[in-house]
Amino acid sequence: MSSNPSDPQHDPDATGPIEIRQPPRRHRPMTLRSKLIAGFVVAIIAVSAVIGIVTQVFLSDYLLKQLDSRVLATQVRFGGPPPGEQPDTGTTQSNGRFRNLESGLCTETSASAGRINPQPDDSIVGVIVDGAVSTAALRSAYPSCTQLTAAQAAPLTTIAPDQPPVTVSLNDFGTFRVVATAMPDNRVIVTGLSTADVSATQNRLTVIMLIVAGSAVVIGGVTIWLIVRRSLRPLERVAATARKVTTLPLDRGEVDLGIRVPARDTDPRTEIGQVGAALNQMLGHVSEALSARHESETQVRRFVADASHELRTPLAAIRGYAELAGRNPDDAAGVTHSLARVHSESERMSSLVDDLLLLARLDAGRPLDHDPVDLTALAIDVVSDARVAGPDHHWRLELPPEPIVVRGDGARLHQLLANLLANARTHTPPGCTVVTGLRTERAMAVLTVTDDGPGIDPALQPGIFGRFVRGDQSRSRAAGSTGLGLAIVAAVTAAHDGTVAVNSHPGRTTFTVRLPLDAESTD
Repeated sequence: MSSNPSDPQHDPDATGPIEIRQPPRRHRPMTLRSKLIAGFVVAIIAVSAVIGIVTQVFLSDYLLKQLDSRVLATQVRFGGPPPGEQPDTGTTQSNGRFRNLESGLCTETSASAGRINPQPDDSIVGVIVDGAVSTAALRSAYPSCTQLTAAQAAPLTTIAPDQPPVTVSLNDFGTFRVVATAMPDNRVIVTGLSTADVSATQNRLTVIMLIVAGSAVVIGGVTIWLIVRRSLRPLERVAATARKVTTLPLDRGEVDLGIRVPARDTDPRTEIGQVGAALNQMLGHVSEALSARHESETQVRRFVADASHELRTPLAAIRGYAELAGRNPDDAAGVTHSLARVHSESERMSSLVDDLLLLARLDAGRPLDHDPVDLTALAIDVVSDARVAGPDHHWRLELPPEPIVVRGDGARLHQLLANLLANARTHTPPGCTVVTGLRTERAMAVLTVTDDGPGIDPALQPGIFGRFVRGDQSRSRAAGSTGLGLAIVAAVTAAHDGTVAVNSHPGRTTFTVRLPLDAESTD
């Protein structure tokens, strides 16, 4: 194996690191099912998150308002005035409360004297004197009460009197919603309640929301997966039909494209049904196109085979007579006969080639002349020529009093009628009558050629306008027929946007050609 010196991977003197590039990884695209399921699951998660957050915000606000109302009620119980009122400075009861708070918040009196320290559970009460904590007590649950030191209750000194409740943290004792009340003797009473219940409720709600949201995601995801899977089954059947079509050999031969999307998947009221119906319509068009292609290929092969056969016959005759004349050059009579036969076969071959070229031009859609053509005068001329070519037949004309004019190629229309008359002369015995008729019918010129001959074989009538179709092979060739006359009639008629038909039974055969009238001449 040879190495490239310029390639560092094969250079033995290269000292740098060899970089090996890995082909980029191709990310597998998500299927429609995966996208739908993922989208719905994300939507469920987003909705659950929004509901949880909104619920937490509103519940927290509600619980804090409830707690604040209790804090204000506790403030009144400890000697402070109701919200919006001034403290009572002239009553002995208020002074007594102050003295009891000063003596100790955790001190209780006898039952007969009444409970002087009405401190509720999970609450804190403190007395601030000259900015320092004089006394403070924390009650967890009656009768449990903890006397706080000045250092432990120091955060209470930051509370401004006569303000709405605020949240304060007392280190290891937790957080409290507190409010401060200024007394006449320059003391400040701070009362508050623990936020433990509010926090516990919020935590409990968070756990519940997580459980509910998780369950909603799982149950919703499974439900959506089942729904999407069931909804996409018709699309899978449509895709399976398309895959079956791709396995068929469509490039050659006759194709039986009978595969279709089931009727249950072609409901136009649904999106998938519209896709299925469109696919069926497309398959129908493809099937028609393939059938037309196969028919065209068959016709081309048949045409080539027939043309080769027809051309081979005169060519073989020309070659044979030429060889015969060359063998006996001194036989003047034989050479003359051979040359006459060569000339006759050459003319026949030339006529065949001309007809083939005309059909090829018409098949290619080459434009014809578009001039006014008087069919009445044309019929008179063609029938006159037919009388000369077939004096042993009776030729008749049935023409209207007014000329009938169409737009088209005069030479081609002349050939059309001449071929119809030649066909009648060739395939009917002497003495038969051939009638050429012309009339108008619903903006159409109707040209008919009728004979009283033996008629056309019913088995031959469906393909009578095909190429190289003959009723009597031997007699037709002897008469010089190429089997293309009626094919040229059909091609010229189609090029003029007309129609041609035949109706035949023993004793009467009628060819009918309909051509559009010239609009200018009829106005």
